Amino acid sequence: MELSDADLTACCASRRWVAAVAGQQDLGALREISKRVLDELAWADVEEALAAHPRIGDRVGGGAREAGWSRGEQSGMDGAAKELRDALVEGNRAYEERFGHVFLICASGRTALEMLADLRERLGNDAETERKTVRRELAAIVDLRLVKLAEEAGESA
Repeated sequence: MELSDADLTACCASRRWVAAVAGQQDLGALREISKRVLDELAWADVEEALAAHPRIGDRVGGGAREAGWSRGEQSGMDGAAKELRDALVEGNRAYEERFGHVFLICASGRTALEMLADLRERLGNDAETERKTVRRELAAIVDLRLVKLAEEAGESA
C-alpha cells in the first residue's frame, strides 16, 4: 500500500506523525507504529492534529477526503433536534474555554446525545486526564481513517 503525505495528513494533521509513519507499506505495521507515535507526540504536535478537526456538530463542506470522512464520522448528528445541537454548541464553547482546544471524540457510531453526555462528563476532567483522553480519541480516529485508506486502496484491514 503506497500512501502519500497527503493521504496520511487526511488521517492525522500532525507533521511529526506523518514523518514518523511515512513509508510504511503494511497496514498492520502502519497501525501499530501510528499508535506508538501518537502516544509519544509532544502536546504541541497533538494540538496541531486537533486544529484540523471540526467541532462536533459542525458540518464540514467540500469534497476533500478528510471532509467526507468527518461528515460520515459525525453522522450521529444527522437529525438531532435544535435543542441538542444548541447544547453541543454551548458545550463545545465551554470545553474550548476550559482546555484551549476543540473537543475531540471518536464520533463514529455515536449519537448526538451520547457525544453530548461525554462532552459534559469530560468537562469535569483535570488537564492531565483530559490530555490522556484526547490522545485515546485521536488514536481511535486515526486508526479508523488508516483502515479507510486501506479499503480505498483495495487492501484488507
